[in-house]
Amino acid sequence: MPALPMPVRHGRSVAIWVFGVLGFALLALIAYFALFLGAGASVVGLVLALVPLGIVLFGVRLIDRWEPEPRSLVIFALAWGAVASIGIALLVDLALTLAVGLRNEFFTAVIQAPLIEEIAKGAGVLLVFLIGRRAFDGPVDGVVYGALVGAGFAFTENIQYFGISLIDGGAGQLTLTFLLRGLLSPFAHAMFTALTGFAIGLAARRGGGPGGALGAASLGLLGAIALHAFWNGSSLLGDFFVLYLTTQVPLFLGFIFAIIALRREESRLTQQRLGDYAAAGWFTPEEVVMLATPAGRRVGMQWAAGLRGDRRRLMRSFIKDATALAAVRQRAVHGHDAYAAADEHALLTRTRATRAQLLAY
Repeated sequence: MPALPMPVRHGRSVAIWVFGVLGFALLALIAYFALFLGAGASVVGLVLALVPLGIVLFGVRLIDRWEPEPRSLVIFALAWGAVASIGIALLVDLALTLAVGLRNEFFTAVIQAPLIEEIAKGAGVLLVFLIGRRAFDGPVDGVVYGALVGAGFAFTENIQYFGISLIDGGAGQLTLTFLLRGLLSPFAHAMFTALTGFAIGLAARRGGGPGGALGAASLGLLGAIALHAFWNGSSLLGDFFVLYLTTQVPLFLGFIFAIIALRREESRLTQQRLGDYAAAGWFTPEEVVMLATPAGRRVGMQWAAGLRGDRRRLMRSFIKDATALAAVRQRAVHGHDAYAAADEHALLTRTRATRAQLLAY
Protein backbone atom coordinates (compact mmCIF):
# COMPACT_ATOMS: atom_id res chain seq x y z
CA MET A 1 0.00 0.00 0.00
CA PRO A 2 1.53 3.42 -0.96
CA ALA A 3 2.35 5.87 1.83
CA LEU A 4 -0.52 8.19 2.66
CA PRO A 5 0.02 11.94 2.22
CA MET A 6 0.67 14.05 5.29
CA PRO A 7 -0.53 17.58 6.06
CA VAL A 8 2.00 20.36 5.45
CA ARG A 9 4.36 20.77 8.41
CA HIS A 10 5.08 24.45 7.82
CA GLY A 11 3.55 26.54 10.59
CA ARG A 12 3.05 23.48 12.80
CA SER A 13 6.55 22.80 14.14
CA VAL A 14 9.49 24.50 15.86
CA ALA A 15 12.89 24.84 14.20
CA ILE A 16 15.68 22.91 15.90
CA TRP A 17 17.81 26.05 16.38
CA VAL A 18 15.13 27.44 18.71
CA PHE A 19 15.64 24.49 21.03
CA GLY A 20 19.38 25.09 20.74
CA VAL A 21 18.96 28.61 22.11
CA LEU A 22 16.82 27.29 24.97
CA GLY A 23 19.49 24.67 25.60
CA PHE A 24 22.12 27.36 26.24
CA ALA A 25 19.70 29.14 28.57
CA LEU A 26 19.16 25.85 30.39
CA LEU A 27 22.91 25.51 31.01
CA ALA A 28 22.92 28.98 32.59
CA LEU A 29 19.95 28.01 34.75
CA ILE A 30 21.66 24.82 35.93
CA ALA A 31 24.72 26.87 36.87
CA TYR A 32 22.49 29.24 38.84
CA PHE A 33 20.94 26.42 40.86
CA ALA A 34 24.30 24.77 41.47
CA LEU A 35 25.75 28.08 42.71
CA PHE A 36 22.91 29.30 44.92
CA LEU A 37 21.30 26.05 46.10
CA GLY A 38 24.03 23.46 45.75
CA ALA A 39 23.81 20.14 43.97
CA GLY A 40 22.09 18.25 46.80
CA ALA A 41 19.24 20.69 47.40
CA SER A 42 18.79 21.17 43.65
CA VAL A 43 18.42 17.43 43.05
CA VAL A 44 15.93 17.06 45.91
CA GLY A 45 13.95 20.00 44.59
CA LEU A 46 14.03 18.58 41.06
CA VAL A 47 12.71 15.19 42.13
CA LEU A 48 9.89 16.67 44.21
CA ALA A 49 8.98 19.19 41.49
CA LEU A 50 8.29 16.30 39.12
CA VAL A 51 5.19 15.41 41.19
CA PRO A 52 3.15 18.60 40.60
CA LEU A 53 4.47 18.72 37.04
CA GLY A 54 3.10 15.24 36.42
CA ILE A 55 -0.26 16.22 37.91
CA VAL A 56 -0.56 19.28 35.67
CA LEU A 57 0.60 17.46 32.53
CA PHE A 58 -2.01 14.77 33.16
CA GLY A 59 -4.68 17.48 33.39
CA VAL A 60 -3.42 19.17 30.22
CA ARG A 61 -3.45 15.83 28.43
CA LEU A 62 -7.13 15.40 29.30
CA ILE A 63 -7.88 18.84 27.86
CA ASP A 64 -5.80 18.20 24.74
CA ARG A 65 -7.26 14.79 23.89
CA TRP A 66 -9.86 16.19 21.50
CA GLU A 67 -7.30 17.51 19.01
CA PRO A 68 -3.74 16.84 20.25
CA GLU A 69 -1.23 19.59 19.54
CA PRO A 70 2.00 18.95 17.58
CA ARG A 71 4.69 17.47 19.81
CA SER A 72 7.38 20.05 19.00
CA LEU A 73 5.06 22.92 19.97
CA VAL A 74 4.09 21.15 23.19
CA ILE A 75 7.76 20.68 24.11
CA PHE A 76 8.57 24.27 23.17
CA ALA A 77 5.75 25.67 25.33
CA LEU A 78 6.86 23.59 28.29
CA ALA A 79 10.53 24.48 27.75
CA TRP A 80 9.80 28.18 27.38
CA GLY A 81 8.04 28.19 30.73
CA ALA A 82 10.70 26.12 32.48
CA VAL A 83 13.74 27.91 31.05
CA ALA A 84 13.09 31.24 29.33
CA SER A 85 10.24 32.56 31.51
CA ILE A 86 11.94 31.63 34.76
CA GLY A 87 15.20 33.09 33.49
CA ILE A 88 13.54 36.42 32.68
CA ALA A 89 11.88 36.51 36.11
CA LEU A 90 15.16 35.75 37.88
CA LEU A 91 17.06 38.41 35.93
CA VAL A 92 14.44 41.06 36.69
CA ASP A 93 14.42 40.06 40.36
CA LEU A 94 18.22 40.32 40.48
CA ALA A 95 18.14 43.72 38.77
CA LEU A 96 15.56 45.07 41.23
CA THR A 97 17.50 43.71 44.18
CA LEU A 98 20.67 45.42 43.00
CA ALA A 99 18.79 48.65 42.27
CA VAL A 100 16.69 49.09 45.41
CA GLY A 101 18.03 46.51 47.85
CA LEU A 102 15.63 44.63 50.12
CA ARG A 103 11.99 44.84 49.05
CA ASN A 104 8.67 44.35 50.76
CA GLU A 105 7.26 40.81 50.64
CA PHE A 106 3.81 42.09 49.70
CA PHE A 107 5.22 44.12 46.78
CA THR A 108 7.17 41.15 45.50
CA ALA A 109 4.30 38.67 45.75
CA VAL A 110 1.35 40.83 44.68
CA ILE A 111 2.89 43.28 42.20
CA GLN A 112 6.31 42.23 40.93
CA ALA A 113 5.76 38.49 40.55
CA PRO A 114 2.37 38.65 38.78
CA LEU A 115 3.50 41.43 36.44
CA ILE A 116 6.93 40.10 35.40
CA GLU A 117 6.12 36.41 35.45
CA GLU A 118 2.90 36.68 33.46
CA ILE A 119 4.55 38.92 30.84
CA ALA A 120 7.40 36.40 30.49
CA LYS A 121 5.02 33.45 30.26
CA GLY A 122 2.55 35.25 28.01
CA ALA A 123 5.37 36.02 25.58
CA GLY A 124 5.90 32.28 25.26
CA VAL A 125 2.26 31.64 24.35
CA LEU A 126 2.40 34.45 21.79
CA LEU A 127 5.55 32.89 20.31
CA VAL A 128 3.75 29.56 20.00
CA PHE A 129 1.04 31.36 18.03
CA LEU A 130 3.58 33.05 15.75
CA ILE A 131 5.65 29.91 15.20
CA GLY A 132 2.82 27.40 15.00
CA ARG A 133 -0.05 29.51 13.69
CA ARG A 134 -1.54 26.59 11.75
CA ALA A 135 -1.77 24.49 14.92
CA PHE A 136 -3.30 27.26 17.03
CA ASP A 137 -6.96 26.93 16.12
CA GLY A 138 -8.97 28.28 19.02
CA PRO A 139 -9.47 28.86 22.76
CA VAL A 140 -8.88 25.23 23.76
CA ASP A 141 -5.49 25.26 22.02
CA GLY A 142 -4.71 28.55 23.75
CA VAL A 143 -5.57 27.09 27.14
CA VAL A 144 -3.39 24.05 26.41
CA TYR A 145 -0.36 26.11 25.38
CA GLY A 146 -0.84 28.57 28.23
CA ALA A 147 -1.14 25.77 30.77
CA LEU A 148 2.00 24.11 29.38
CA VAL A 149 4.01 27.31 29.69
CA GLY A 150 2.67 27.77 33.22
CA ALA A 151 3.46 24.16 34.11
CA GLY A 152 7.04 24.57 32.93
CA PHE A 153 7.45 27.78 34.93
CA ALA A 154 6.01 26.22 38.08
CA PHE A 155 8.30 23.20 37.69
CA THR A 156 11.50 25.25 37.77
CA GLU A 157 10.18 27.65 40.40
CA ASN A 158 9.29 24.68 42.59
CA ILE A 159 12.85 23.36 42.35
CA GLN A 160 14.00 26.66 43.83
CA TYR A 161 11.32 26.81 46.54
CA PHE A 162 11.83 23.20 47.59
CA GLY A 163 15.60 23.59 47.64
CA ILE A 164 15.47 26.77 49.74
CA SER A 165 13.01 25.16 52.16
CA LEU A 166 15.34 22.22 52.64
CA ILE A 167 18.32 24.49 53.26
CA ASP A 168 16.51 26.89 55.60
CA GLY A 169 14.23 24.58 57.57
CA GLY A 170 15.17 20.99 56.87
CA ALA A 171 12.71 18.19 56.16
CA GLY A 172 9.86 19.77 58.15
CA GLN A 173 9.75 23.01 56.19
CA LEU A 174 10.33 21.16 52.94
CA THR A 175 7.31 18.94 53.65
CA LEU A 176 5.08 21.95 54.32
CA THR A 177 6.25 23.74 51.16
CA PHE A 178 5.70 20.60 49.11
CA LEU A 179 2.18 20.23 50.53
CA LEU A 180 1.24 23.85 49.81
CA ARG A 181 2.83 24.22 46.38
CA GLY A 182 3.03 20.67 45.08
CA LEU A 183 -0.27 19.16 46.21
CA LEU A 184 -2.70 21.93 47.16
CA SER A 185 -2.04 24.30 44.28
CA PRO A 186 -0.18 22.56 41.43
CA PHE A 187 -2.40 24.18 38.77
CA ALA A 188 -1.94 27.81 39.87
CA HIS A 189 0.55 28.97 37.23
CA ALA A 190 -1.16 26.85 34.58
CA MET A 191 -4.48 28.62 35.28
CA PHE A 192 -2.94 32.11 35.23
CA THR A 193 -1.25 31.75 31.86
CA ALA A 194 -4.18 29.80 30.42
CA LEU A 195 -6.12 33.10 30.52
CA THR A 196 -3.58 34.67 28.18
CA GLY A 197 -3.72 31.62 25.95
CA PHE A 198 -7.50 31.67 25.95
CA ALA A 199 -7.53 35.27 24.70
CA ILE A 200 -5.02 34.51 21.93
CA GLY A 201 -7.09 31.45 21.02
CA LEU A 202 -10.19 33.61 20.56
CA ALA A 203 -8.25 35.81 18.13
CA ALA A 204 -7.02 32.71 16.30
CA ARG A 205 -10.56 31.31 16.02
CA ARG A 206 -11.69 34.55 14.40
CA GLY A 207 -8.84 34.46 11.88
CA GLY A 208 -6.76 37.19 13.48
CA GLY A 209 -3.14 37.73 12.47
CA PRO A 210 -0.14 38.74 14.63
CA GLY A 211 -1.61 42.17 15.38
CA GLY A 212 -4.92 40.75 16.53
CA ALA A 213 -3.16 38.10 18.59
CA LEU A 214 -1.00 40.74 20.28
CA GLY A 215 -4.05 42.82 21.17
CA ALA A 216 -5.89 39.78 22.52
CA ALA A 217 -2.79 38.68 24.42
CA SER A 218 -2.64 42.10 26.12
CA LEU A 219 -6.22 41.74 27.35
CA GLY A 220 -5.68 38.16 28.46
CA LEU A 221 -2.48 39.20 30.18
CA LEU A 222 -4.37 41.72 32.31
CA GLY A 223 -6.64 38.93 33.51
CA ALA A 224 -3.69 36.64 34.18
CA ILE A 225 -1.87 39.33 36.18
CA ALA A 226 -5.00 40.13 38.19
CA LEU A 227 -5.70 36.48 38.97
CA HIS A 228 -2.06 35.87 39.90
CA ALA A 229 -2.03 38.91 42.19
CA PHE A 230 -5.31 37.87 43.81
CA TRP A 231 -4.04 34.33 44.32
CA ASN A 232 -0.77 35.47 45.90
CA GLY A 233 -2.51 38.13 47.98
CA SER A 234 -5.01 35.64 49.37
CA SER A 235 -2.13 33.51 50.62
CA LEU A 236 -0.62 36.46 52.49
CA LEU A 237 -3.66 38.23 53.92
CA GLY A 238 -5.18 36.06 56.61
CA ASP A 239 -5.47 32.36 57.35
CA PHE A 240 -4.12 30.49 54.31
CA PHE A 241 -6.32 27.41 54.60
CA VAL A 242 -9.53 29.42 55.11
CA LEU A 243 -8.75 31.60 52.11
CA TYR A 244 -7.68 28.53 50.14
CA LEU A 245 -11.08 26.90 50.66
CA THR A 246 -13.11 30.07 50.12
CA THR A 247 -11.24 31.63 47.18
CA GLN A 248 -8.68 29.38 45.53
CA VAL A 249 -10.76 26.20 45.42
CA PRO A 250 -13.77 28.00 43.85
CA LEU A 251 -11.42 29.57 41.27
CA PHE A 252 -10.07 26.16 40.37
CA LEU A 253 -13.56 24.69 40.09
CA GLY A 254 -14.57 27.61 37.87
CA PHE A 255 -11.56 26.86 35.69
CA ILE A 256 -12.68 23.24 35.32
CA PHE A 257 -16.23 24.21 34.37
CA ALA A 258 -14.87 26.69 31.82
CA ILE A 259 -12.73 23.93 30.26
CA ILE A 260 -15.77 21.65 30.02
CA ALA A 261 -17.73 24.41 28.27
CA LEU A 262 -14.86 25.03 25.84
CA ARG A 263 -14.60 21.34 25.05
CA ARG A 264 -18.32 21.20 24.26
CA GLU A 265 -17.95 24.17 21.94
CA GLU A 266 -14.99 22.47 20.25
CA SER A 267 -17.12 19.36 19.70
CA ARG A 268 -19.94 21.45 18.26
CA LEU A 269 -17.61 23.22 15.84
CA THR A 270 -16.00 19.93 14.76
CA GLN A 271 -19.44 18.49 14.09
CA GLN A 272 -20.43 21.57 12.11
CA ARG A 273 -17.31 21.54 9.91
CA LEU A 274 -17.44 17.80 9.27
CA GLY A 275 -21.07 18.34 8.38
CA ASP A 276 -19.84 20.49 5.48
CA TYR A 277 -17.99 17.46 4.13
CA ALA A 278 -20.96 15.19 4.81
CA ALA A 279 -23.09 17.49 2.68
CA ALA A 280 -20.54 16.98 -0.13
CA GLY A 281 -20.66 13.18 0.29
CA TRP A 282 -17.31 12.60 2.04
CA PHE A 283 -18.88 11.33 5.29
CA THR A 284 -22.23 9.95 6.29
CA PRO A 285 -24.24 11.81 8.96
CA GLU A 286 -23.69 8.83 11.26
CA GLU A 287 -19.93 9.08 10.78
CA VAL A 288 -20.01 12.77 11.66
CA VAL A 289 -21.69 11.94 14.98
CA MET A 290 -19.16 9.16 15.60
CA LEU A 291 -16.18 11.39 14.82
CA ALA A 292 -17.30 14.65 16.37
CA THR A 293 -18.96 13.77 19.68
CA PRO A 294 -17.46 12.18 22.81
CA ALA A 295 -20.25 9.57 22.97
CA GLY A 296 -19.86 8.80 19.28
CA ARG A 297 -16.13 8.32 19.66
CA ARG A 298 -16.63 5.88 22.52
CA VAL A 299 -19.08 3.86 20.44
CA GLY A 300 -16.70 3.96 17.48
CA MET A 301 -13.80 2.67 19.56
CA GLN A 302 -15.94 -0.14 20.97
CA TRP A 303 -17.05 -1.12 17.48
CA ALA A 304 -13.45 -1.08 16.17
CA ALA A 305 -12.30 -3.24 19.08
CA GLY A 306 -14.76 -5.93 18.01
CA LEU A 307 -13.52 -6.05 14.43
CA ARG A 308 -11.15 -8.75 13.25
CA GLY A 309 -7.69 -8.01 14.58
CA ASP A 310 -8.86 -5.23 16.93
CA ARG A 311 -8.86 -2.10 14.76
CA ARG A 312 -8.87 0.56 17.47
CA ARG A 313 -5.57 1.92 16.16
CA LEU A 314 -7.22 2.58 12.80
CA MET A 315 -10.22 4.19 14.50
CA ARG A 316 -7.94 6.49 16.48
CA SER A 317 -6.25 7.51 13.23
CA PHE A 318 -9.65 8.06 11.59
CA ILE A 319 -10.79 10.29 14.46
CA LYS A 320 -7.51 12.22 14.58
CA ASP A 321 -7.45 12.95 10.85
CA ALA A 322 -11.14 13.88 10.76
CA THR A 323 -10.69 16.29 13.67
CA ALA A 324 -7.69 17.86 11.95
CA LEU A 325 -9.77 18.13 8.79
CA ALA A 326 -12.45 20.07 10.65
CA ALA A 327 -9.79 22.47 11.94
CA VAL A 328 -8.43 22.94 8.41
CA ARG A 329 -11.94 23.71 7.20
CA GLN A 330 -12.36 26.29 9.95
CA ARG A 331 -9.11 28.01 8.97
CA ALA A 332 -10.13 27.93 5.29
CA VAL A 333 -13.46 29.59 6.16
CA HIS A 334 -11.54 32.53 7.58
CA GLY A 335 -9.10 32.46 4.66
CA HIS A 336 -5.88 32.72 6.66
CA ASP A 337 -4.22 29.39 5.78
CA ALA A 338 -2.33 29.28 2.51
CA TYR A 339 -1.86 25.52 2.88
CA ALA A 340 -5.51 24.70 3.62
CA ALA A 341 -6.16 23.15 0.20
CA ALA A 342 -3.09 20.89 0.43
CA ASP A 343 -3.98 19.83 3.97
CA GLU A 344 -7.58 19.20 3.00
CA HIS A 345 -6.52 16.95 0.11
CA ALA A 346 -4.11 15.01 2.33
CA LEU A 347 -6.60 14.52 5.16
CA LEU A 348 -9.49 13.54 2.88
CA THR A 349 -7.20 10.96 1.25
CA ARG A 350 -6.15 9.64 4.65
CA THR A 351 -9.68 9.40 6.06
CA ARG A 352 -10.94 7.63 2.93
CA ALA A 353 -8.08 5.09 3.08
CA THR A 354 -8.54 4.51 6.81
CA ARG A 355 -12.27 3.99 6.41
CA ALA A 356 -11.57 1.36 3.72
CA GLN A 357 -9.19 -0.45 6.08
CA LEU A 358 -11.72 -0.35 8.89
CA LEU A 359 -14.42 -1.87 6.71
CA ALA A 360 -12.18 -4.43 4.97
CA TYR A 361 -12.92 -8.10 5.67
